[in-house]
Amino acid sequence: MCLILIAHKVHPNYPLVLAANRDEAYSRPTAPAAFWDDHPQIYGGRDLEKGGTWLGITREGRIAAVTNFRDGYAAKNGTRSRGELVSNFLRGSQHAAEYVRRICRDAHAYNGFNLIAGDLDELYYVSNRGGHVAAIAPGIHGLSNHLLNTPWPKVERGRKILADLLRHDTQEMIDGLFAVLTDRAIAPDDALPDTGVGVSRERTLSPAFIISPAYGTRSSSVVLVDNHGQVIFVERSFGERGRPGKSVTGRFALETAPTPTSA
Repeated sequence: MCLILIAHKVHPNYPLVLAANRDEAYSRPTAPAAFWDDHPQIYGGRDLEKGGTWLGITREGRIAAVTNFRDGYAAKNGTRSRGELVSNFLRGSQHAAEYVRRICRDAHAYNGFNLIAGDLDELYYVSNRGGHVAAIAPGIHGLSNHLLNTPWPKVERGRKILADLLRHDTQEMIDGLFAVLTDRAIAPDDALPDTGVGVSRERTLSPAFIISPAYGTRSSSVVLVDNHGQVIFVERSFGERGRPGKSVTGRFALETAPTPTSA
């Protein structure tokens, strides 16, 4: 996952609105979003190489997502899959705050990551490049391949448009979020970060929707959970060069409804 936009306890009817892109090598085998056969409480896509996921939600209302922290200066081989950070949380029962603190103790075992984990009432953020655990305050947040709310162009644009879309009806909000996720505009050079991969690569990776010869956006997802615990999870998959693939929509009820958002 390389772009996550979240409205946490902002919308009067949807305490969680989330839009996210997963960027990955086109060659990496992947299953589309569904309930998992071996863990039927989990709904999400699945990395068929390592068995983890980049984004998922459970019937109990546990939710987690991960992005890579891009640091071309510090990446190393032989590390554990970051997708297990999400799947292990979704499979477990440990409170999110305790889970992310425990992850901090094993942070050296992974290349750079950003993890969001929690439920519809509380969300927590941790990065092994940020050095601390933080509760995510109600509001509109964005995360790419740096720390939470780092003002990269696609993060700032996504947060602004998400805020505007919250005033629209459900289908308009979903359609608008997918438009944000499929934006291919390249940021100007003076707005590019320096993450150690070179200017040419920074340009390639700057859009919300990434296309390159061997790597790019593999899926876009929009997740809405309402005050009654009804989940809408829409995922659109893509192949090489952004070729549209399978689109799936999951609709199901949580076992426990979230605490209603205050007006």
